[in-house]
Amino acid sequence: MELKDINPKTLNQIKECLNALNEKKADDIKILYIGEKSSVTDYMIIATATSHPHLKALSVNLQKTLKAAGIQMIGADTDEGSGWIVVDAFDFMMHIFLKEERGIYRLESLWNDGETIEIDELVAV
Repeated sequence: MELKDINPKTLNQIKECLNALNEKKADDIKILYIGEKSSVTDYMIIATATSHPHLKALSVNLQKTLKAAGIQMIGADTDEGSGWIVVDAFDFMMHIFLKEERGIYRLESLWNDGETIEIDELVAV
């Protein structure tokens, strides 16, 4: 997938969410294009939190960012007790894990046929 092929609205929304994650110091952020493999969403953003309070802070900041940007949140599982938070914005989903849970669920391996979007390239667009 070429970055030029990403819908400009979706591209800007993903950038907003990346900024929100970076603002709260999320670790190991990955973006996968899975649109040709999934009927649920086109992009998956995966990030790691360092602790339960950090997980909650990332979730709260993402939700504030979505609301401020007028991005409709389809759903969310924000029970940070599980070590995994999911925020669904329709065209993309964000999965924020504690390190141990990310290793257990290994979404990158599950979706290894997806295409990795380079964050540096995305931000430069």
